[in-house]
This record gives sequence, C-alpha cells and structure tokens, in this order.
Amino acid sequence: MHPEIISLCFFMFATSCSPGPNNVVASYSGFNFGIIKTIPHMLGVVFGFTILVVAMNFGLINIFQNFPVIQEVLKYTGSLFLLYLAYKISFSKNNLNNKKENPVKFLETFFFQFINPKSYIVTVIMISTYVERGENFLLTSFWVICIAFLFAIISINFWTFIGRFLRRFATNEKFIKRFNYVMSTFLVACIATFYL
Repeated sequence: MHPEIISLCFFMFATSCSPGPNNVVASYSGFNFGIIKTIPHMLGVVFGFTILVVAMNFGLINIFQNFPVIQEVLKYTGSLFLLYLAYKISFSKNNLNNKKENPVKFLETFFFQFINPKSYIVTVIMISTYVERGENFLLTSFWVICIAFLFAIISINFWTFIGRFLRRFATNEKFIKRFNYVMSTFLVACIATFYL
C-alpha cells in the first residue's frame, strides 16, 4: 500500500485543495465572518466528508454503481442548493464591522456533503482506485479514510485562512461586495464543471 499512499495523497491534494463548493464557501465565510464563526462550516465539511467516505466504502458505492440514476438526482439536487447558496452570498448585506451570525451552519454543511457532486465524485474515484477487495480491504479502507479526513482538514483550513487574509484588503463596502460577487460566481462555475 505504500506507493498507493503517495499516489492517494497527491490525488487528495489535487481534488480537496482545488476550488469547489466547500472551499469557496469557506473563503466567503472566513472573509465575512472570521475564523471562529467559520468553525461550524469547517467541522461540517470535515466530518460530513469523512462519514461519506466511510458510508461509500462500506456499501454505498455498490448502490451508486448499480443505480447510476441516483448520481444524476444528487447532481441536480446539489446544483440547485449551490445556486441558492450563490444567490445568498451574492446578495448578502455585509459591512466592514460585520457582527452578524454566519448563515452557514454545521448541519447544513454536514448534510450537504451527501448531495455535493464534487464530494461523491471524488469519493467514488478514491474508493474504486485505492481500496483493495479481499484480505487487504480493512487495511486499505483505514488508510483511505484517514487520508480523506486529513486532507479535508488541510483544505478547509487553507481556504478559510485565504478568505481571512483577503479581509485585510477590505477597506470599503465596494470591495466586500465585489468579493462576495466573485465567490458566488465561483460557486456557479463549480456547478458548470459537474456537467462538462
């Protein structure tokens, strides 16, 4: 499994740290509400994604492979939710002294992982490629789950801190508005990539 662990780490780095719905929302939240108020979103992503990996690994992947229509339904459901989120981000009223509560909650983010097209596409590829059937099943499953958990933590922290860092340059309301428009545009762009 050792060469596969290196390959899996590269795969997880490329997929988890690239722009996606979770990461875009983390940057938006870090920018507008700060690190502390983004923690529920971060925990929702980390634990939601890890539970999705566990569920897929121990049987859910068979349902996806036998009934591909479920993937289509989840893709459209996730896309609709992302459009709603993009709308909320784009038209959120923020100011330089924003004290409002973060609208992104732990449970919303946790359950979103199960309809997030990027999450389940990555999970299906990861399990199909790196989990061995037979006597090595439990060992390879353990490594896949641990690495998925680790990279979920790394990527969500990275993107949250990017958002927080960019807040330093928010010297006026116009900058904040433009940042939120850019984040909502990125979310819509994420949706487009699911259908290419």
